Amino acid sequence: MTGLRDAAARVSSGAAVDLPERERAEDFAGRFPGWAGLVTAQARRIDDLERVVETLSDRLTHDPHLAASLHEVISTVTAIRSTAAILADTADIDPDWQARFLRNMREEAQRLSHSASGLVNYLDAGADAREMQVSAVDDMAAMVEAAQYHFPPLEKPAVGEGELALLLDGAEALRDRGARDLARMMLVRYLADARAMPERAFRASLDGAGGDPVRLAAGFGVGLDAVLRRMASLSEAGLVVCDGSGTITLRKPVEGFPLPRFGAACPLWPLYQALGRPAQPVVQVVEMPGREGRLFRCVAVSLPRPAASIDEPPVQEATMLIEPLAESPGRALGVGTSCRICPRETCGARREPSILGARL
Repeated sequence: MTGLRDAAARVSSGAAVDLPERERAEDFAGRFPGWAGLVTAQARRIDDLERVVETLSDRLTHDPHLAASLHEVISTVTAIRSTAAILADTADIDPDWQARFLRNMREEAQRLSHSASGLVNYLDAGADAREMQVSAVDDMAAMVEAAQYHFPPLEKPAVGEGELALLLDGAEALRDRGARDLARMMLVRYLADARAMPERAFRASLDGAGGDPVRLAAGFGVGLDAVLRRMASLSEAGLVVCDGSGTITLRKPVEGFPLPRFGAACPLWPLYQALGRPAQPVVQVVEMPGREGRLFRCVAVSLPRPAASIDEPPVQEATMLIEPLAESPGRALGVGTSCRICPRETCGARREPSILGARL
């Protein structure tokens, strides 16, 4: 019964099942259980296929690794073709130059083989995020997701370089030096937050402050962004951090609030509102699209990062805490993941059509 009602609710308005017919779903299931099971199974299969389409479309449209791999393959093929054309069109070529051209062709062919093999392996990877890590940022995101942004070794007193090194060495997601460098910077910041706000003291203060991050920041003498990061590390809440360009640099996902891996996120997120209001907290209850309409309380703030020198311009960084809500205390703002996979047709912030079609 629930499967039939979900199947009827998910269809676009142009082909929706009339209300009187929806109320007879139980009659349909009782008289034709086989057909009812088929409809339910097809509805679930459609949901699965839509998720695959979302992932693949996101990869093909925004995946920097895919674009770079294709560009490398094309460049290598062009180099081999040019070298072959010189050898074919030149009747009398110096033996030394001929040997050089042949050596270049051999090296380019090896490079092409390696690039093509890597591209094939990447395209064969599944839709699971751990199999689709394509950059140092993705590697660090996989590490954060696996740990749920909580690293117990860094919560202990007198933590030093040894604990940091052990965490980095034990992180299978970190595949190269770039990923390790990013992860190290993230862990150093995490350690600074843990030292400024020890777990036991922070939990006690969190209860005393009624969950107000502004009061916590004043009590511990730290920035509001540090409190939001600390709250995310010691709870089930999600966390998103972006730089001044809006590019997400740190993700701690939370169920019901998908975070895009490639491309831009929803411009209505309080995270981006905070970028336009530096140092001023933004608090907003948001609703994600879907049949359940999951609700979240988002707290965001944008603060400048320390500059490397006095003549460098300040770089803003926005931080957003995402807390699930059972019910809305007031009007919720409808947001999405990104325009490309958001069904909200009448959204004024839409920048491109959805691949899913209009539904909300």
